[in-house]
Amino acid sequence: MRTTRTGTAVRTGARGTFAALTVVSMAGILALTGCGLRDHRDEVGAPGSSPSAVPSVAPKASLPPGRPLGTDAHVPSPSAVDGTDATEVSEAWAEVAYGYDTKYDYGPHDAVLRSARWFTPAKAAAERSYHPASGAGAEWNTWAGHRAWTSVDVTPDDDADGPADTTVLAYRALFVDGTAHGRDGWTGTGPRANVYLKLTRASGGRPWRVADVTSVEAADPPPPPSTSEPGASPATPTSSSAPMMSSNPSSTTPS
Repeated sequence: MRTTRTGTAVRTGARGTFAALTVVSMAGILALTGCGLRDHRDEVGAPGSSPSAVPSVAPKASLPPGRPLGTDAHVPSPSAVDGTDATEVSEAWAEVAYGYDTKYDYGPHDAVLRSARWFTPAKAAAERSYHPASGAGAEWNTWAGHRAWTSVDVTPDDDADGPADTTVLAYRALFVDGTAHGRDGWTGTGPRANVYLKLTRASGGRPWRVADVTSVEAADPPPPPSTSEPGASPATPTSSSAPMMSSNPSSTTPS
């Protein structure tokens, strides 16, 4: 769904952001957000580091793949996407990659795999070979407790001033604002993230494909002022901690 953005997004200078993102590989860090794209893989020592830098705990078991979707599954499937329009491809990818159904999905990466139709062959292969560790996070557990699915509004980042498109290379910045819908009637906040995509194609007129994704988890909007006591001063929202920078869903798994 493409609507006018509401809420508060984490903003940085887009030109600086895109420059910084060139050194962050989406296939290396995923944030899926739970959001868009948290990386649940265990930290390991850097090459050449001493053995003491490597955690001594046993690695977590990998999540199993999601269940086959049933007729009651709520997952997006955008149609009539113009593959030669980098913006349309980016928005369709984000809609699918952040569209979870916890009745069938074990974690955000299952939705990332559904979005593989818009990946480059190399990116698709990397995501299919990635096996996220068990434990999709507290937010996912809340959604799963209600057997919820998520829907998202995807809007272009109005402040973006990334590199100009070339015939074979394009960058897009998006804001994802999601809602979780429980099968028990509950509703809650879904995935929220600023998402930056790199798209490539073989030549002019060919379809664009997503080559890399990085997401920054968006800050939750501040709570409304307290009105419990007449005349009380409005509560001052506390500033949130800096957002987590990570490559989207595995760098791609949406949060």
